Amino acid sequence: MAKVELKQPIVQAIADDVKDAASVVLVDYRGLTVAQDTALRKQLREAGITYKVCKNTMMKRAFEGTEFAALDEHLEGPSALAISKDDATAPARILAKFAKEAKALEIKAGVVEGEAYDAKGMQALASIPSREELLSKLLGSLQSPITNLARVLNQIAEQGGAEACEGAKSEEAVAPAEETAETAEAPAAE
Repeated sequence: MAKVELKQPIVQAIADDVKDAASVVLVDYRGLTVAQDTALRKQLREAGITYKVCKNTMMKRAFEGTEFAALDEHLEGPSALAISKDDATAPARILAKFAKEAKALEIKAGVVEGEAYDAKGMQALASIPSREELLSKLLGSLQSPITNLARVLNQIAEQGGAEACEGAKSEEAVAPAEETAETAEAPAAE
């Protein structure tokens, strides 16, 4: 009975962490070196992601009655949780990118915005750009036509200005030639 009472705060802490989470990703971290684990934790922390190594039984109890109970079937072997409250795809992106360098890291499954995904589904989600990247691309695509229009108008103005200058120069060149011809003809006519 005392063991259950000691474990209850741990289960409650996990439940509190996942309560309002946008996404929870379950990983197998076996085989990571201490340096790799430290680097991974740092990247996740900088992105505002909570990373915890927990016992599977504790996670199962914490997930009971929630959408995260879909992860129960993947709770075998050592497991860690990456929890994001804001950016739903951030844990998957960071973990997938890190797993390319550290082959030992394996994404097991995840729940993103209430939807459960297996390892392949999580890999697909990892390819989705972050919200900031998407907004940047949107802004770039909105600015592109305006920038192109400005360039075209500038080129037209430069060409129009150059043509006007050329036109003025050719008129000046023609005018003195006409005067000299008239003056040359005038004395001869007298």
